[in-house]
Amino acid sequence: MCETLEWLTPAGRPKIDACTKLLNRLQEDGILRLPAIQKSYSYPGSHPQRLPAMSTRSAPQPLLETSLAAIGPVTLTSAGNKADRELWNEYVQRYHYLGYKKPFGYRQRYFIEAGSRQLGCIMLSGAARSVGSRDRWIGWNERQRMKNLPWVLNNSRFLIFPWVRIQNLASHVLAQLVRRACDDWQQHWGYRPVLLETFVDPLRFHGGCYRAAGSLRSVQLSYSRCSGKNPDFDF
Repeated sequence: MCETLEWLTPAGRPKIDACTKLLNRLQEDGILRLPAIQKSYSYPGSHPQRLPAMSTRSAPQPLLETSLAAIGPVTLTSAGNKADRELWNEYVQRYHYLGYKKPFGYRQRYFIEAGSRQLGCIMLSGAARSVGSRDRWIGWNERQRMKNLPWVLNNSRFLIFPWVRIQNLASHVLAQLVRRACDDWQQHWGYRPVLLETFVDPLRFHGGCYRAAGSLRSVQLSYSRCSGKNPDFDF
């Protein structure tokens, strides 16, 4: 069905999950009757999420209190293999106040590192489906939002480990993330995003690290740099 309708992601892959949800809705409305699900095949959404198991790998570490200059170059390292992804999930489940949840759509996990030290975790994933303030800021209508949402990324998890005390580390990392997001997404998923969003809980945080990183200006620069490579992006 996806091939016939050319219903594809920006990377050219069939939109299996969206198509399955549409077929289920058509069946609920009495428009068609689907054959019985064959349990021997993978089915989107049929498997409940299992929380990461805790191990000594993510155990608390001694307090690390220093400066950016003293710790050395801080880098973002992709959690590329299964073992890295499992450790990333474990850290986030253990120390992030929202825990680990399976991200929506494409995703990119990073460890925040300085030499051999791991300082935290950060993730980019699919954007929120509908956010009034964002959609008004962009100025798109519903049709444009549905078509172009894959080109918006969400900084859905950002964690500095609780034993790490390094002034300005968070804003330093966010500035790196914005600079490399387009290239990394192109390399891993085959297309270049144009905007980056995030959410800050004002009852817990004031968002100072995002302001210090100049995130809004950086996102606008990323848009002007990347949008020319996405001729189908229609605001």
